[in-house]
Amino acid sequence: MKRSQINNAIKVAMERLAEYKITLPCFGYWTKENWIKNQDITGTIRERMLGWDVTDFGTDDFEHCGATLFTVRNGDKQDKQLKMPYAEKYIILSDENEQEIPLHYHVYKSEDIINRGGGVLVVQLFNKAEDGGLDKERDVMVYTDCIKRVLKPGELIEIQPGDSITLEPYVYHRFYAKKGHGILIAGEVSKVNDDNTDNVFYQPSERFSNVEEDEEVTYPLVNEYNVF
Repeated sequence: MKRSQINNAIKVAMERLAEYKITLPCFGYWTKENWIKNQDITGTIRERMLGWDVTDFGTDDFEHCGATLFTVRNGDKQDKQLKMPYAEKYIILSDENEQEIPLHYHVYKSEDIINRGGGVLVVQLFNKAEDGGLDKERDVMVYTDCIKRVLKPGELIEIQPGDSITLEPYVYHRFYAKKGHGILIAGEVSKVNDDNTDNVFYQPSERFSNVEEDEEVTYPLVNEYNVF
């Protein structure tokens, strides 16, 4: 990805969140200079990777495959007392090209994906087969707002504003913003999030993108804190 794409994606996400009167924690608005200035007080924020996360999953096709995310809070699995056994994110997806997060599953994390507004969230599900691929035979049992649903493998389900879907470990899922319904704001409420180790993609993918520095950094990403 180009840095200009990342800077613009964050700008668009901020505007969309503000439109829906969603205010981020103070560090959500910090520039690179603010991060450098506040190094001494941001150790836990950096360790738990709170903040902006813009990725194209290594596709170099952000308009179709990618997402702009903001991690609001996150625990730490290594914390013996587990004072914060949960995580929360915002996920912003463009409907123009049905921008998507590609098929993947989690080994540890269970999560609720919530349509916070602005569009229609479309989710596709498969069970994980014994060989690690897609199980195209077994139906998928899933809950939407605590209502049990049984879906055919690969069937699409639409999540309307205010509604949610609960995704368990070892269930492949991809989701995107339905075309023509506006930029989507999705929320994620989950167990502790570990984006370095707990994403298993169906197709080889990079969780964090390589960046071409075609302009200055405006807002550092969660995987860049070691630089600032």
